[in-house]
Amino acid sequence: MPPFTRRAVLGVLALAGAYGAYRVITRRQQIAAAEALYATPLSKPSGALNVYHLGHSLVGRDIPAMLAQLAGEGHRYDSQLGWGTSLKEHWEPNLAINGFDQENAHPRFRPAKEALGSGEYDCVVLTEMVEIADAIRYHDSAEYLARWAGLAWGANPDTRIYLYETWHHTDDGNGWLYRIDRDLRKYWQDKIKYPALLSGDAPIHLIPAGQVKAAFVRAVEEQGGIAEVSEVHDLFAKREDGTPDTIHFNDLGAYLVALTHYAVLYHRSPVGLPRQLDRADGTPARAPSPEVAALMQRIVWNVVQRHPETGVAV
Repeated sequence: MPPFTRRAVLGVLALAGAYGAYRVITRRQQIAAAEALYATPLSKPSGALNVYHLGHSLVGRDIPAMLAQLAGEGHRYDSQLGWGTSLKEHWEPNLAINGFDQENAHPRFRPAKEALGSGEYDCVVLTEMVEIADAIRYHDSAEYLARWAGLAWGANPDTRIYLYETWHHTDDGNGWLYRIDRDLRKYWQDKIKYPALLSGDAPIHLIPAGQVKAAFVRAVEEQGGIAEVSEVHDLFAKREDGTPDTIHFNDLGAYLVALTHYAVLYHRSPVGLPRQLDRADGTPARAPSPEVAALMQRIVWNVVQRHPETGVAV
């Protein structure tokens, strides 16, 4: 197959969207065309970034705050959060954002449309609700990803747009690792990110946090546990009754995801970064042991470099 120009890529994507009846052919063309957009990595940022985070509790206040500490002096960020909020609910003024008042009662809150319309951000990180299949079915994920990206690009064509791949409940009947392996292509790419490209002239890149978590859990299991981590729930919070929270991260999980954001946005290896960070409220987070932190950092960099859609050069 000859190399795609950007115009040809967008033409194929539009054709695939317009003539969905030719499912086998157009799906192959759509995937090939979309992947061609990621053949050339992004340039490495030359300095500190100004980042906007839009999402829910799988972003929370702590991951942006931890990212800022990892990035160091000059990094700035703002956010808008909710509880289980979809991209559609963040966009539509007549739809409620559960937990809006509670989650945005902090100095780094900035209304999302005002923020993206300002053109002031180097990077915008967009987060879809979970269950991801329900987000696609009932909340028009691809359309609203395209709308948010279009708003940011309309104000600043150089803004880098990222979709933060999260994860599902650990008690999913299909298996937590199986779902992460399957869902990247089935949902995050084929049903959200690639269709959203129809509305833009630049790629939407990926923060593969789900892929990183799965790779880390597999590495821990292969070693029969390492220091304080022996299985997936060691990355997740606990409920008041002591049972595992099946979706929300604890400090160790937040650290792993913050490392992933750092590696993708800054194109830098996280190996050697500090283990001890603070939560957004200024209290010390539980630090991973040296062994766990080193494994996390190595896996993050391996996964981020392995996925072309991160935009990070190998």
